[in-house]
Amino acid sequence: MEVEGYQFPDDLYYDKEHYWCRVEGNVVVMGTTDFAQKMAGDIVYAQLPLIGKSVNQGKPCGALESGKWVGRIYAVISGKVVEVNEELDDSPELINQGPYDRGWMFKVEPSNLEQELKNLMQGDDLVQFVKSEIIRVAAER
Repeated sequence: MEVEGYQFPDDLYYDKEHYWCRVEGNVVVMGTTDFAQKMAGDIVYAQLPLIGKSVNQGKPCGALESGKWVGRIYAVISGKVVEVNEELDDSPELINQGPYDRGWMFKVEPSNLEQELKNLMQGDDLVQFVKSEIIRVAAER
């Protein structure tokens, strides 16, 4: 779906920190949204969690940096990191070029998937949240 020029694939789940997750079998892929990468500008560095590290839903587990911004990466789902996108080490701009495909960040083996998916947004809830964020960001500028 598109919300005021920002893309949000319908099959993903979204949190209020502007990260997404996609369930793929027994793992969950995570990344940042189109809205977030456009607000950040050109991503120049991604500090991803280490393989084997436990992450907790809504808690910081890494960092992103652009020329004008440094921000935390938040885990969308709790679990153990089983894979990271090593391409981002040399090409963090992949996050800007394709935040939902080649710009994915890491994969987690979830520990409480069914319960935690209920804390995330899709559909109309997501649309209303994004519209409120667009207004908030515009007011801050």
